[in-house]
Amino acid sequence: MFPARVLAGAPLALLILALSGCSSSWGCTDTTAKRGKAGVRVQVENTYGQRPGTTAEVVDWRLEPHPQEPSEGDQVHFNYRFDGADEYSGPAVDACAVDRKRLALGCQTIYSSEAWPQPNGALTGDNWLAVEHPAQVAGVLLIPNDQSYDPRTCDEDIKDGGGPHPPKPAGKGDQL
Repeated sequence: MFPARVLAGAPLALLILALSGCSSSWGCTDTTAKRGKAGVRVQVENTYGQRPGTTAEVVDWRLEPHPQEPSEGDQVHFNYRFDGADEYSGPAVDACAVDRKRLALGCQTIYSSEAWPQPNGALTGDNWLAVEHPAQVAGVLLIPNDQSYDPRTCDEDIKDGGGPHPPKPAGKGDQL
């Protein structure tokens, strides 16, 4: 049996541990945002599902050999545009080449900070997607979830981790 003095101090000790971040996973929670609906033009959503006033758009796309890898055959070359984005720390979205059923054939994240500023305030850029069967490509879609910031998880850092996270990036075979 514990002495009364030890038992009386136990709640205070637990409070100190919890406030110092030395507790187990008490208070650290991770949440993952739901993947937004993909489209040619999307309103960028943060991890809370809110729309910060930025749009991303696939301006055009075509199949052609990459100039640095012409022997690899056709790849998907697409142009994109961000409106309302900060050129230094703006959002990033996943771009996916899709077939007629909107199944992803290949995806990658595009960053507004890698685009070029235009006189009208838009940020424009181009990128390439390598796909196994280029003839199956029916379009390029963007997923609206901002992928530019993914904080540490509770498993990685119990003290400072946790909070909302973007959805898992889209991959080959995902239905968009």
